[in-house]
Amino acid sequence: MYRRFLFCLGLATVASAALAQPYPNKVVRLQVPFAPGGTTDIIARTIAEAMGKALGQSVIVVNKVGGGGVVGANETAKSAPDGYSLGMATVSTTAANPAINPRTPYNPLTDFTPIINIAATPNVIAVHPGFPAKDYKGFLAELKRSPGKYSFASSGTGGIGHLQMELYKNLSGTFITHIPYHGAGPALNDTVAGQVPITFDNMPSAMPFIQANRLVPIVVAAPQRLSQLPNVPTFKEVGLEPVNRMAYYGIYGPKGLPREVVDKVNAAVRKALEDTAVRKRIEDTGSIIIGNTPEQFAAQLKAEFEVYKKVVDTAKLKLD
Repeated sequence: MYRRFLFCLGLATVASAALAQPYPNKVVRLQVPFAPGGTTDIIARTIAEAMGKALGQSVIVVNKVGGGGVVGANETAKSAPDGYSLGMATVSTTAANPAINPRTPYNPLTDFTPIINIAATPNVIAVHPGFPAKDYKGFLAELKRSPGKYSFASSGTGGIGHLQMELYKNLSGTFITHIPYHGAGPALNDTVAGQVPITFDNMPSAMPFIQANRLVPIVVAAPQRLSQLPNVPTFKEVGLEPVNRMAYYGIYGPKGLPREVVDKVNAAVRKALEDTAVRKRIEDTGSIIIGNTPEQFAAQLKAEFEVYKKVVDTAKLKLD
């Protein structure tokens, strides 16, 4: 009996020591709620290795697709608040989708712990080279001339590409059929292949195809014209300023994440963003490095959700 007592005491001591080990003491999962190849995936994989070095543990990127990002975001929300299951926060999952979909299984403002916004990226309407128009004036004229003839691909129903295009349609008086995909990667692939003539996507994932002349940029959502696309106007320039919103790519965890964990992850990402190669990889996509505080990111999430909720209510947008 005494030996058994000592054995149990030993196990308890080992368990207590394990629990007492500082975070992190095992691999950290960073969940991307979209398929590989899209901007969220690109940003996550760019930051993960350097972030892991700063934390002293590997950070592995895991893709969980479905529902325009909702499936993956919900899994993050339902994870244990221990810092070993984090998620990529996007406008689609924290603002656009919850704003338009009353069945979203989480509250974007209360079911997560914001940690840091990594970067902000412009968005772009781009078309397959076979599309009849190659600039915005011709694009709008073609849509007006043939309402309902064309379709557009997005990363998923309720995602930022879907909602911003719906806003564009409402403000421009055009009609384009929505074709949702399980992520920007598959949506881009079908647009490049000519299966769908139009896409609304983020610049990092669309830019390689634009540079290879496999997609034609029509109009961008950005504060000013992009140096990479000096001849492409912004939505503000064409009189559609409400559509002129950039996307964000941050990291959050489930609600109740300890402040110590939040601060360590925030510091690790900031450290990763000091890496010249990491910064260049992100900035080469047309993105702007942010690297803010948890409080600043929380305020941004709240503000963006309120903007899209107002867009949905004012335009009376509903899911397809």
